[in-house]
Amino acid sequence: MQTKRQVYTKLATEYIQIAIGIISASIGLKAFLLPNGFLDGGVTGLALLTETFVDIDLSFLLVLFSIPFLILGYFTVSKRIIIKSVISIVGLALFIHFENFDTITDDKLLISIFGGLFLGAGIGIAIRNGSVLDGSEILGVFINDRFGISIGKVILVFNIILFAITAFVISVEVALYSILTYIVTAKVTDLIIEGFEDFIGVTIVSKKYESIKFAILKELGAGMTIYKGKRGFGSSGEIQDFDIIHTIINRIDIKKVYRIVSRIDDEAFIVEFDVNSVKGGVLRRYLSKKNDKKLAKIIAEQHPLSND
Repeated sequence: MQTKRQVYTKLATEYIQIAIGIISASIGLKAFLLPNGFLDGGVTGLALLTETFVDIDLSFLLVLFSIPFLILGYFTVSKRIIIKSVISIVGLALFIHFENFDTITDDKLLISIFGGLFLGAGIGIAIRNGSVLDGSEILGVFINDRFGISIGKVILVFNIILFAITAFVISVEVALYSILTYIVTAKVTDLIIEGFEDFIGVTIVSKKYESIKFAILKELGAGMTIYKGKRGFGSSGEIQDFDIIHTIINRIDIKKVYRIVSRIDDEAFIVEFDVNSVKGGVLRRYLSKKNDKKLAKIIAEQHPLSND
């Protein structure tokens, strides 16, 4: 159970990171997108589009357009997230209003890429700490909860409408560069939320499960879960009393897994699948030399492997 000090420390850390996210998003908007009339997706893009037609400060529009989404969020997500989001959106609006960054470049491609990079990083950092800087994510959660439509599809439709309007009332060029900004923003947001490492799950079914699991443990240092199988049918007929190997590895190691399995049993059944989030466990070979030697000794004692 966490102490009060740990709770307050965690809360302070979250708000510090949210502040960093606000600064990053502000740089993307004020130093890249705003001076050049480029848009992003979501509520931010809607506010940017509106500002081109009405003489109203962007910071006010951001707060104004976020209010309906925050009301939706009150009935969909936790109050804690809504409170953090209100603070984050108001903080972003104030930072945009009072801070002035020098325009860094006039190159349209660089504006789209780096504007999206800073904005995406800011949004991602905020989401990782239980907050949102853009209300379109809350709209996606609300519609998914009520109608079962995926969050990604809701946000995609929202932005298609937004960019179509941009192409019609401003110009096709601005709409295309804005789409590029949105793509970069979305990708960077995903990277910040999910991490830069790409993990993959692997399930292996083989009669030679003993040799395979010790080989993976020895050569990759990856942890695994073993399921007991009672009966199965494969290319060689019925299999009884076998272990099913389940492990999570970095995607760069998948070819090595295939080589290890093929060397031991080229008829093994292998299923790989994407993993969205991983926490804990032995995911990589980050073992000290001392532990590495200890592991090798245990493996050698339990299951001596041939070198061929």
